[in-house]
Amino acid sequence: MPDGTHVEIVRLTNANGVEVRAMTYGAIIVSIRVPDREGTLDDVVLGFDDLDQYVQGHPQFGTVVGRYANRIAGGQFTLDNQTYTLARNNGPNHLHGGIQGFDKMLWQAETGQTDRGVRVTFTHTNPDGHEGYPGTVLVTVSYTLTDNDELVVDYSATTDRATHINLSQHTYFNLAGAGAGTVHDHVLTIDADRYTPFDSTQIPTGSIEPVAGTPLDFRAPLPVGARIDDDHPELRIGGGYDHNFVLNRSGPGLTRAAHVEEPNSGRILDVYTTEPGMQLYTANGLREMTGKLGRTYNRRGGLCLETQHYPDSPNQPDFPSTILRPGEEFTSQTVFAFSVSQLR
Repeated sequence: MPDGTHVEIVRLTNANGVEVRAMTYGAIIVSIRVPDREGTLDDVVLGFDDLDQYVQGHPQFGTVVGRYANRIAGGQFTLDNQTYTLARNNGPNHLHGGIQGFDKMLWQAETGQTDRGVRVTFTHTNPDGHEGYPGTVLVTVSYTLTDNDELVVDYSATTDRATHINLSQHTYFNLAGAGAGTVHDHVLTIDADRYTPFDSTQIPTGSIEPVAGTPLDFRAPLPVGARIDDDHPELRIGGGYDHNFVLNRSGPGLTRAAHVEEPNSGRILDVYTTEPGMQLYTANGLREMTGKLGRTYNRRGGLCLETQHYPDSPNQPDFPSTILRPGEEFTSQTVFAFSVSQLR
């Protein structure tokens, strides 16, 4: 780091040669190497080879976002009759924990072996008042790589004062390989009949609407690029997909959120989560830059599948609550399961 602090990278590997690397700066997932249908390994997440590029600023490549993933309207909320003011770092709104969110924190790392596979656990203590949020919060994020080629992400948090918490993983996936063009040809299924419409600043209106009859309908497999430029007001505002989907859920526990297949490589990604929502973001704001191995990343060169609670829940009483109180523990799990299709 600029102040001389050392940052560690932890490498997890499994019996199939799948590799995940993550670092103590931002608990960032630096790389995920998985095979294609020919058995060739490639890195399928966007990022950098050099720590300096992460420190200088980037579009949340691989980060843990918090204290509150996504947007909070007007950069404020009222909790227990007290109003808290946060940074407005996304137009008039607060985004992904503010100017110095969890993505810019140094985490402590501990490695180990579990019944499911090899694991690294990152911990961070976020002080009371940081970025305007109440309460000192102890946060833990674990990445476990299984021999079934699953990356299991477990989140937990406790607090000494009532606060809001909403954690997510902001990895940009390109299953053809990082830097291999856009994700327009990725065939996507989202297990959601409904979504949360938003206003001109991408804050939810409070309603929950059906995806049927809109370009947001991914209930059946559809290439990401098939309708991304349709004349729809929210696609125009976001420059593509940047939407929270209300996942179909029959009960607690893990449910499938999304299925993605890249037809040329055959790589498949299935996402399962305990969260009620998932934000699909198609890197609409990504501008040309040089990433790992000198590869060029361009607009829509990756997609994020951010499992989470809904945007602006602190100001939306009808949305699932994100309040965490002393004596309670926030827990959440998301599984990124990789596989390969032999069909061409």
